[in-house]
Amino acid sequence: MAVTTAPTGRPDIDLRTPPPQRGKKAALLAALVVGACFSSLPVLWMLSSSFKPNPEIFASPPRLVSETFSLDAYVAILTDTVKLRFFANSYIIALSVTVLTLTVSVLAAYAFSRYDFRGKKTINVVIISVQAVPPITLLIPYFGLVVALRLYNTYPGLILTYMVFTLPYAIIMMTGYFNTLPRELDEAVKVDGAGPMTALWRILVPISVPGLVSVGVYTFMIAWNEFLFALTLTRTEDMRTVPIGIQLLMGQHSYEWNEMMAMSILGCVPVLVLFLLFQRFFIGGMTAGAVKV
Repeated sequence: MAVTTAPTGRPDIDLRTPPPQRGKKAALLAALVVGACFSSLPVLWMLSSSFKPNPEIFASPPRLVSETFSLDAYVAILTDTVKLRFFANSYIIALSVTVLTLTVSVLAAYAFSRYDFRGKKTINVVIISVQAVPPITLLIPYFGLVVALRLYNTYPGLILTYMVFTLPYAIIMMTGYFNTLPRELDEAVKVDGAGPMTALWRILVPISVPGLVSVGVYTFMIAWNEFLFALTLTRTEDMRTVPIGIQLLMGQHSYEWNEMMAMSILGCVPVLVLFLLFQRFFIGGMTAGAVKV
């Protein structure tokens, strides 16, 4: 930034970016473009392969644009009732987990944010500790528990299992978000003669939409993409989810690569649409909730 003297005697500040800084910005932009192209290449290859017949996918040299464009893979998936059931199961489970997680986390976060009670710090430590446990270490205990409760191969079995892994994060994020809201809002509601639940659902929840959206999108993504427990806690095809459906396309002697790619693309669509619609709230909620609880 250069400072010169104008004819009037007042200093004239040159806000133009100096050449060295412009060079750094250009280099940074070029690096970001290269990184974006590198990270998006697998997605582009997956999309391209979904429009190819199986033999062309392994043609040498590889071609990103297919010579024989075909929608056969998508037609095979969208006309197969078994594969459509995979998508229906994923929607039912992911939406149920999202709604229940948001409801429970809002109630728990309100208690942690607005009340002091015995064992509060201990419970917070336990909640954070659950996040540090690798899910695969809990696979066998959960399998035995689900079977003992007669929830094996059922929606409630998967929904309750997923909530164990989504609730800690949701509670931590919502508690951090509620901590950013002034307590004067609750006191104003009390002055008007209303109770805590009115303050929560009529005042705090409506102004906590960014936090709710960020937690909801994250929860939906976890439940939608989960593979390990969906494979272990279900048995029949009418209970399988999309990740398991993609794995089932791997036959004993041949793989339906184009259908696998097409099903992967269709499986990415819900999460991608959610993020594109709510990215403004998602980013705001993530940054606002990232505070000490």
